[in-house]
Amino acid sequence: MTWIPVALGGALGSAARHAVNLAFSRFGSGAPYATATVNIAGSLVIGVLAGLTAGGRLHLSNFQRTFVFVGILGGFTTFSSFMLDTFTLGHGGDHSLAFWNVALQVALGLGAVWGGYRLGTAL
Repeated sequence: MTWIPVALGGALGSAARHAVNLAFSRFGSGAPYATATVNIAGSLVIGVLAGLTAGGRLHLSNFQRTFVFVGILGGFTTFSSFMLDTFTLGHGGDHSLAFWNVALQVALGLGAVWGGYRLGTAL
């Protein structure tokens, strides 16, 4: 049943992401500014919501939490989840794993894009 809030929220988040791209395209290509804006805004929103939830000032049902965190924010930017995961690791005292989470995901992600690009141009 969790697929419903993910799909509904994801549609809203993806539409919002596209709206940001369109807004930035009025001023040129938008890259990398639209992506940076989405990533930073999504990180701010997920941080505020996580803080409110952790502090007991915001109570969300499983449906609501899935709708907002996985659906809307996941459709808007998965970068916010990456940042929250990294923050949670560091905040919990696992600074080494937080560091390696960032370093390896960025390095492996860039490597995957490079490898995928090479593969795509070779086909």
